[in-house]
Amino acid sequence: FKRKLEHISDIDRTSLDTEKEGVFTGRYAINPLTKKEIPIYIANYVLIDYGTGAIMAVPAHDARDFEFAKKYDLDIRRVIVKAGEEDAKLNEAYVEDGIIVNSDKFDGLTTKKASKEITKYIESENLGKKTVNYRLRDWLISRQRYWGTPIPMVYCDDCGVVPVARENLPVLLPTDVEFSGKGESPLLTSKEFMYTACPKCGKKARRETDTMDTFVDSSWYFLRYTDANNDKKAFEKSDAKYWMKVDQYIGGVEHAILHLLYARFFTKVLYDMGLSPVDEPFENLLTQGMVLKDGAKMSKSKGNVVSPEEIVNNYGADTARLFVLFAAPPERDLEWNERGVEGCFRFLNRVYRLIDELRDNYNGKELNDISKLSKKEKEFNYSLNNTIKRVTEDIKERFNFNTAISAIMEFVNDTNKFREVNENENKNKNKLLSKAIETTIVLLAPFSPYLSEELWNMIGKTQSVHDVMWPKYEKAALIKDEVQVVIQVNGKVRDKMMVGSDLSKEDLEKEALESERIKNLIEGKTIRKVIVVPKKLVNIVAN
Repeated sequence: FKRKLEHISDIDRTSLDTEKEGVFTGRYAINPLTKKEIPIYIANYVLIDYGTGAIMAVPAHDARDFEFAKKYDLDIRRVIVKAGEEDAKLNEAYVEDGIIVNSDKFDGLTTKKASKEITKYIESENLGKKTVNYRLRDWLISRQRYWGTPIPMVYCDDCGVVPVARENLPVLLPTDVEFSGKGESPLLTSKEFMYTACPKCGKKARRETDTMDTFVDSSWYFLRYTDANNDKKAFEKSDAKYWMKVDQYIGGVEHAILHLLYARFFTKVLYDMGLSPVDEPFENLLTQGMVLKDGAKMSKSKGNVVSPEEIVNNYGADTARLFVLFAAPPERDLEWNERGVEGCFRFLNRVYRLIDELRDNYNGKELNDISKLSKKEKEFNYSLNNTIKRVTEDIKERFNFNTAISAIMEFVNDTNKFREVNENENKNKNKLLSKAIETTIVLLAPFSPYLSEELWNMIGKTQSVHDVMWPKYEKAALIKDEVQVVIQVNGKVRDKMMVGSDLSKEDLEKEALESERIKNLIEGKTIRKVIVVPKKLVNIVAN
């Protein structure tokens, strides 16, 4: 069994797809807590350089251990269960947090609490001590590719492996290469690159023809960006200190582990060397989801890619952008949907028609005194300022682009309704519509930049919409004279009503009980309690 494993790589051995195999040694270990015998197996998926090279298998709570135990008919002892599912059948390893069972004095504890308590107990009994193990393994940096940084080493028959002299760095990729497609490095085909003089003895030597994997570059490129034109060193520490850390990192979910881990390692090593001013590269992380089509990741290899040219030709680039941002939160996977694309296209056309029809009303005058607005004007002004607030917070604080776009869509509907209101009742109608036009275009600009620029020009603006200040909402406009109150019966929403924002608790209760719908629901019942939350809800408990 040992000889067999000598010919299998560690990556293949630990792959989830590799069949779990093992050999019973005929020996047992004693569990220090239960004092019971545990059979000792040699297994193909346990590596000698992981921890101590020997592990305590937990088949009920580790997928690979579960598969191994099933194959060799070993005892599968559950020690963690999901609350309320203590008797559920175990068809696969349960790997989530839960409640401890079958563990004597630790039964009933949460996994987090039990971890601390068991560790304390083991230390108190001198059975072991708490330590931190890092699950790391060697990772190749070389590839047989052309698109990578040449490794600056040469091979000399007399001197062995010799680094290229500092004055001859960097080693540049040759341009006279041929791509055979045989899995060999294309650098082998360039004789001029291949053969050089040994930096130590001057005799004929051969260059290294592997190139570094691109992750070597992507692990510190952000530091190079801080001083990109420096031809003497990677970057000046003072420049990196001015720019670092990176305020916001946005990356695909497939890079969320290895790439970010490498970036942290490189930064910490450079920090320890006194080169980097920071020991962590990124301040905030947003991991974006993938684009799916028919439930599968969209990729060239799967042949399920939707051509951007086709979408741009049929709907325009702004529609494609708007759909991708509107269809799902950025951290979630997005399922491509042709109907969703068409819906975004119709919305942009609706915005265009609205502003085209209203541009003659546009006067660019400011609304100075909101206290003199009519009821309908105040309602529309509230919608306008609330939209600015929602979109600003969704973009700046939460990256919820989909809800920001939804808020703009709702406001466009409110604008269409308000434009139909009688002019005589609304003396400030044109001022409000002018502000609504400007606001809509500016809020839409990050999502549909080309259309927004055209609409901005349409209303007579000469400065680019992308150079203007972002709109600010007026707090005074968000104070409503009326608020919507939810009426519940036994905790379930049964009605809603608009009431004065300054209505007392007693008057609010009275209004709720006089609602015709509520009267019908509680008829013949005894009111046990009425809970009133001013400006929000009334809950009537009755039976």
